[in-house]
Amino acid sequence: MKAQFLSYITQHLPFIQHKKLLLAVSGGLDSMVLFALCKELEMDVAVAHCNFNLRGDESDAETAFVEKTMQERQIPVFIKHFDTYAFAKEKKVSTQMAARDLRYTWFQELASEHDFDYILTAHHNNDAVETFLINLSRGTGIKGLTGIPEHNGNVVRPMLGFSRKQIQEYADDNNVQWKEDSSNASDEYLRNDLRHNAIPALEKATTHFLEGLAKTQEHLKQSAALLNVYESQLKQEYTYPINSTQGPSGICIDLEKLATHPEPDAVLYTLLEGYGFTAWQDIYDLKEAQSGKKILSQTHSLLKDRTVLQLLPTDNNRTAPVVWIKAHEQQVQLEGGQLALEEVTTLETATKNEIFVSKNRLTFPLQIRSWQEGDYFFPLGLEGKKKLSKFFKDEKLSLIQKKEVKILCSGDEIVWVVGMRPDDRFKVNTQTKTIIKISYTNYEV
Repeated sequence: MKAQFLSYITQHLPFIQHKKLLLAVSGGLDSMVLFALCKELEMDVAVAHCNFNLRGDESDAETAFVEKTMQERQIPVFIKHFDTYAFAKEKKVSTQMAARDLRYTWFQELASEHDFDYILTAHHNNDAVETFLINLSRGTGIKGLTGIPEHNGNVVRPMLGFSRKQIQEYADDNNVQWKEDSSNASDEYLRNDLRHNAIPALEKATTHFLEGLAKTQEHLKQSAALLNVYESQLKQEYTYPINSTQGPSGICIDLEKLATHPEPDAVLYTLLEGYGFTAWQDIYDLKEAQSGKKILSQTHSLLKDRTVLQLLPTDNNRTAPVVWIKAHEQQVQLEGGQLALEEVTTLETATKNEIFVSKNRLTFPLQIRSWQEGDYFFPLGLEGKKKLSKFFKDEKLSLIQKKEVKILCSGDEIVWVVGMRPDDRFKVNTQTKTIIKISYTNYEV
């Protein structure tokens, strides 16, 4: 396998030769074989090992094994312990995703601090097959079926051309020592279930299954490359940037132009698949939805705004854009809803999503904005003024709920904490000549 490994690097990854390399070594079979091969080829390597503290004494034993092995061979070794469960809880992600984020962030920190040219991981052909099947079961597109890339930035995977069987044979023939991760024996995780059951069954049923799938993935990569070219053309034709004072902050998808394409849903998928969305039918339905409808991923929001879809990155510190309401304007679209203004002749009992105000007290244009520290108003039904921060505290609003609150203002004065409480100063009284009914429709309820 040594000769094959050298040949693979020479043909596919020549740029890592004679470079300073950081190997991700867990202590398991795959990473210890990667380390052994790199040392056989006298490559300039150091080792990074993560202890995720997920398996108690077993995790600590792996750390001790890696540390001892590298010290005996006089190989620089970096070891870091993580509180993976706490990180997963904080970020609201799975334990596996938390571990992935933690290790790659740390690897990049080490590469930057110690001038490593590339980070090498021990992913092999069976890992690529498992990833293919997982993505296939989740309804992915072509890009999700191309498998694990050989290199992504400075992360390189030089063992993708080899199977788990070849790696095991090399370890047996060369007396490579390694530690077994007991969690690999469990079928609790989908990847393990595929590894232990589905893939062996496919190999038994189909001659040269792994080799055939590898060829299929090569064809898919070629198709994906063509799609990338077409995707650039689609972006030019159907999208344009949303500009803010800080420069482009997102993109608009032109729905009128999109409607002329014979496969508009396919175009939407191509334009949006890299932004973490999963509810694709909801996205396709957004084309015909009311303005203000919004779909969220973990990183982005997609908002229907009349004849466009606005794609914006999710920013916990971002405030909603200010919307101005001119005199005689009867409807305005907001993020997640709509505000309507109507002159009426009688005063009715208001619901929480509507208010009645004196038109003569309003100064146009009105504005809808997010709340700001220092804001205060005179709550209808209470005496005196009150800071919004105190009002929100009394209402027991969470941080997320406070971010979603919309404020209707006339000049510098608050008219309505929308959906919650109007201001006493704008109420209908004996001096009122014209009554304005203002109502809010929330599309996200």
